[in-house]
Amino acid sequence: MTLDFWAKTSGTWINIFTVLIGTSFGLILKNRLSGKIQKIITQGIGLVTIWIGVTMANSMGKVTARDINGVVLGLVAIVLGAIVGEWLQIEEKLKAIGDFLKEKFRGQGLFTEGFVASSLLFCVGPMTLIGCLKNGLSGDDTLLIIKATMDGIVSIALANIYGIGVGFSIIVLLVYQGGLSLLAGLVADAIPEPNNDPHVLIISGVGGLMIMAIGLNLLEITKIRVASFLPAIAFAPLIYYLVSRYF
Repeated sequence: MTLDFWAKTSGTWINIFTVLIGTSFGLILKNRLSGKIQKIITQGIGLVTIWIGVTMANSMGKVTARDINGVVLGLVAIVLGAIVGEWLQIEEKLKAIGDFLKEKFRGQGLFTEGFVASSLLFCVGPMTLIGCLKNGLSGDDTLLIIKATMDGIVSIALANIYGIGVGFSIIVLLVYQGGLSLLAGLVADAIPEPNNDPHVLIISGVGGLMIMAIGLNLLEITKIRVASFLPAIAFAPLIYYLVSRYF
């Protein structure tokens, strides 16, 4: 069965719609909540974000390559990814995109911070990867619709904190999530069962560490340059493949 463009990317378009709706509600509420309430909302989101990250990170423990635990492979991927990410200045480039959009559309306040945080939160995770594979391979957008609902709810709170920059994360959603859905057909034979595939599991685990970092940033416990770790998502399955095949 040959799927058309809409069938392969329907989940992404629904996700974009829910984020825009959520952002709109968040902006309406922005000036109607006291500083204390806004802060406690931020802390609540931060705590839940950390929990989601921990849950995702646990998937690394389900992977083993040549008697080497997936946690060790994830650690290597994170370290290598961070080095490459800093060398490529990914954090600065992502912020530059946010600053450009902020200036172009006359954004104010925490526009860039909202754009970066929401882009990473909405795109890094197993639901994104597995959902895109299912949507692109079979047209099944159920998982992405669930994700879209969650993102829409979270975007209400994020927009209330950061402002309209959250809404501009749909650009990253369109390119990254939509692109994954369209490319899914190329990996159909390689990943017949994405839910249990070790490559997907280790990607989810490494992504979970980044989600945890976002939560820590929201709680203002520290300031982690999360975007610099993005190359680790590519390194994780590559390291697993190399260790499984050659060691």
